[in-house]
Amino acid sequence: MKYKNIQKARFIERPNRFIARVELNGDVQVCHVKNTGRCKELLIPGAVVYLEESSNPNRKTKYDLVVVEKNKMLVNIDSQAPNVVVKKWLEVGGLYPQPVLVYPEMKYGSSRFDFYIEAKERKAFIEVKGVTLEEDGVAAFPDAPTERGIKHINHLIDVIKEGYEAYIIFIIQFKPVKHFIPNDATHPQFGQALRKAVAAGVHVLAYDCMVTPDSLQLDQNVQVRL
Repeated sequence: MKYKNIQKARFIERPNRFIARVELNGDVQVCHVKNTGRCKELLIPGAVVYLEESSNPNRKTKYDLVVVEKNKMLVNIDSQAPNVVVKKWLEVGGLYPQPVLVYPEMKYGSSRFDFYIEAKERKAFIEVKGVTLEEDGVAAFPDAPTERGIKHINHLIDVIKEGYEAYIIFIIQFKPVKHFIPNDATHPQFGQALRKAVAAGVHVLAYDCMVTPDSLQLDQNVQVRL
C-alpha cells in the first residue's frame, strides 16, 4: 500500500492515545495517531516520525502519524494497514490458490472477523493482528492487554468446530525480525489462548513487511514460536 503527501517530523508528546504533538518544519502540529496501542517504546520524545497529510480540509487534524524510526529501523504503526495488505495478499492467492470470495468484516456469532475466504471446497475465517512491538529482533504481540483479542481467538476455535478453517495472521510492521512470540510478559492469558487455539486446529501465521516512509508491503513468512 502507498501513502500520499508524506512529511518528516519529530515526535514531541502524546497527550492521549488518539493524538500526538510533533515538530514539523519548525512548527508544532497536532496529528492523529493511527494506532490506539501503547507504542511506548516507539513514540519517545525526539523520535523521527512520518506523517501523511490529509486532503480533507474539514478534518480536525491535518496529519496522520503512520511511521516511526526506531534505531534506524522503520516501523509502520498504522493499525488499518495490516488489513489492507492482507486483503491484497488473499486476493492474489497468498493463502488459497484462486480464491472465489474474499469478504472483509465477516460476522460470526457475536464476533466480527477481519476476513472470510472461500476457494472451491475450502472456507475459512481470518483474524489479522498488526505487530509493532520489537525487542532484540523479536516481534511480539500484544503490547497491551487485549481481552478483545482473546475473544476473537476463542471464537476462531468455535468456527473450527463448525467445520471451517481458521487463521490468525500476525502482520509484523517492520523488518528485519528473527521470529514472532506471544507477549506473555504483558498478557499471559493471550499467549495461553493462542496455544489453546493451535491445539484446537487454528492456524497461526506471521509475516514481516517492507516499510518505507510512504509504503507498506507484505514480505516474508516469519517463524512463530509459542
